[in-house]
Amino acid sequence: MTQLGSLNKYFWKYRVRLGGGVIFIFLSNYFNVLSPQVTGFIIDHVQKELHLPGYKAPAKPADYDVLVDLFIAKMNGGGMSIGKVVALCGIVILSLALLRGFFLFLMRQTIIVMSRFIEYDQKNEIYRHYQRLDTGFFKSHSTGDLMNRIAEDVSRVRMFTGPAIMYLANLVAVISLSVFFMLKRDAQLTQYVLAPLPILAITIYLINNTIHKKSEQIQESLSALTTNAQETYSGIRVIKSFVQENAMLGFFTKNSETYKRNAVGLAKVEAIYFPSITLLIGLSTLFTIMIGGLYYIHGGHNIGINTIVEFVIYINMLTFPVSAIGLTASMIQRAAASQKRINEFLDTEPVIQNSNKAVSVSLEGNISFQKVNFTYPHTGIKALKDFTLDIKKGEKVAIIGRTGSGKSTIAQLLLRMYDPDNGIIKLDGQSIGALDLKSLREQISYVPQDVFLFSDTVSGNISFGLQEAGLEQVQMAARQASVDREIAGFSEQYETMVGERGVTLSGGQKQRISIARALIKDPAFVLFDDCLSAVDARTEKEIIGQLDAYLRDKTAIIITHRIFSLLQFDKIVVLEDGMITEQGTHTELMAKAGYYAAMYERQQASPGDQTEE
Repeated sequence: MTQLGSLNKYFWKYRVRLGGGVIFIFLSNYFNVLSPQVTGFIIDHVQKELHLPGYKAPAKPADYDVLVDLFIAKMNGGGMSIGKVVALCGIVILSLALLRGFFLFLMRQTIIVMSRFIEYDQKNEIYRHYQRLDTGFFKSHSTGDLMNRIAEDVSRVRMFTGPAIMYLANLVAVISLSVFFMLKRDAQLTQYVLAPLPILAITIYLINNTIHKKSEQIQESLSALTTNAQETYSGIRVIKSFVQENAMLGFFTKNSETYKRNAVGLAKVEAIYFPSITLLIGLSTLFTIMIGGLYYIHGGHNIGINTIVEFVIYINMLTFPVSAIGLTASMIQRAAASQKRINEFLDTEPVIQNSNKAVSVSLEGNISFQKVNFTYPHTGIKALKDFTLDIKKGEKVAIIGRTGSGKSTIAQLLLRMYDPDNGIIKLDGQSIGALDLKSLREQISYVPQDVFLFSDTVSGNISFGLQEAGLEQVQMAARQASVDREIAGFSEQYETMVGERGVTLSGGQKQRISIARALIKDPAFVLFDDCLSAVDARTEKEIIGQLDAYLRDKTAIIITHRIFSLLQFDKIVVLEDGMITEQGTHTELMAKAGYYAAMYERQQASPGDQTEE
């Protein structure tokens, strides 16, 4: 329950709606509890006027609400016929019902709408926090779990901030008003009637813990189910190509069975819970009729038929609010379990964040690695060992090496997706940790090894890194990436939707659109991570020819496992097991006759022309 305390900031933000909703709840119930009193009056009045057998005038007038007393005084002093009094009482009861309905409408317009605003704010808060979290966090948490917390868990919390709050306030208002007027009418009968309610409270207390535990289990199993489904949809082509539909269905069925078992377990608890509440309410009604009837028969306690009728109506009024205790308790327990899961992520601070004195500087392109060591936290793989490298403004540097040699790690460190274990990385003489993250990443154009396109238009994907980009800029970037002619052949050209992750495009087209997305930013520093692996030799030459002119005044790091002979590199760095084994120009490395020279000769002997996917 303490987990729900984090919602107080939202309740304070929408305090006017919350306060207004509580007032409307009270008013709706106030007009509701007047109906039994008017009904009791008309029953007594009819008995008295018609001189029905067994009727005894009460020793003292009933103690009703002040508004009902004013109405009774007017009826008694008006000299009206019994038919007219009954008709007027009917109109009053109808009017009270309409007033109650009007305030119920206002109640829902304040509290339920407030819950929707809170849901909107909370989803935005979670989404913003997700974007602040570092790369390591996303590697250790599944997408399905992240999605479940921002969707299903927030929806369960909304059931607390809306319906549960409304039912709880309604319960307090109904019980307080009903019990107040019941005690005024007859205190002893009220005690007998309300005797089952403490048993109800104990039942709720004992079962709530069970509901809470089962709710947590349901949410965890739902996360596993969502993750399973999300991975299946994302990897459907792989699943089909390996004919693993039945195997994946088996995994999903297993997770689905766990979710069903937990959900059925909770349903069984609730199946016992809610009928038990109804039984206790029924006992209260039975006590009212039995004890009230005995009082009436024996002529004690100044109780008439009208009193019994009033109490029966009060008990019926209490039926839904009291039976809703179970529903409300279930909502609160589920919301607490969901909010606990949400808070786990909201309380997670990103490892990578701005320092207190972060500065924004205009980068020129000077880069310095000084004895940098880095080990991936979740795998323990040591990616870089005493890595030292200086790159001057405007230089073109190629970093080559076998798979797993640490090439991509350099890109991750320069973008500050991770911080090194030790050593220093400097940009233009400033430690990378002292630079503002947003400013740093805005000034670097990056093409990742794992190309990702959004489910958007071609134009939208190319212009993704800019706030505003005209069609001419987009077309220029596409020409520089040698993808403009193919885009022109699409059905809607630059407005063509590429599908989720660019599923409608070939691997080479996706890579070139990703390159265009980097080039349109026109920064001082460009970082390409094996970005031409899926294009054929002819297209590769065309792109490199465009890049040679584009990169003329820029600092560029091109990470690759192939050698681009058409690009003139100022420096070529060969990595092996996270360490620099060779470094120099093409001519210098060929003269050393080492790994680079052997790789170059193999590539020349077997060009390995590629075709796009």
